[in-house]
Amino acid sequence: PMLMAAWKIGPALAAGNSLILKPSEKAPLTALRLAELAFEAGLPPGVFNVLPGYGEEAGRALGLHMDVDCIAFTGST
Repeated sequence: PMLMAAWKIGPALAAGNSLILKPSEKAPLTALRLAELAFEAGLPPGVFNVLPGYGEEAGRALGLHMDVDCIAFTGST
């Protein structure tokens, strides 16, 4: 789970963006731990966020939110 997230997180942070990671509902703890480590490493609060939940519910909320400018999707339907 961490490798899939890293493909998206690294470029987003390198470009100066904040991000919301919606991990697989089958493995959310890896993403939550990664966010903890990022915070402990000095990433400011609100830059790296994790939104656990089921894809249809969390994805719909992200897709419809006016403050979300881009969504990078990895997975299947």
